[in-house]
Amino acid sequence: MKTDNAAHLPYRPCVGVVLVNPAGLVFAGQRIDSPGPAWQMPQGGIDKGEAPREAALRELWEETGVTPDLVEVVAETPDWVTYDLPPELLGKIWGGKYRGQRQLWYLMNFLGRDEQVRIDTPHPEFERWRWIAADDLITHIVPFKRQVYDAVISAFRPHLA
Repeated sequence: MKTDNAAHLPYRPCVGVVLVNPAGLVFAGQRIDSPGPAWQMPQGGIDKGEAPREAALRELWEETGVTPDLVEVVAETPDWVTYDLPPELLGKIWGGKYRGQRQLWYLMNFLGRDEQVRIDTPHPEFERWRWIAADDLITHIVPFKRQVYDAVISAFRPHLA
């Protein structure tokens, strides 16, 4: 959603990872900092001077403990996907500097074992995780990100079959 006072703000550059196991299910983590069940895939900001693919691998490791040797990068979204924060979150996250996020997403096959997924990281973002069907994940995401997740899953659908 756009609001007049946020229209002048930029989007935060960000990456996301669709991590798929051999059964074709997608990693979903339940966020620690959200009331109620708020599931999402690994995602986060791009550091200054960092390439998006490097950022995606870093974010995956920081949030799940999954190292680059445990994944195969299969595809990336053909373009950036954006979303606007809902009015009640504007000014409350990212220091009020952004209206939402501009994301490039990567599809990665998980080559490891479930016990190699470690969400007990130094700065944990998830309280629990599971493998879930891609379409089911869309219904469990926070509403303001649902359109992004739908676009991302649609872009990667040929690889998910």
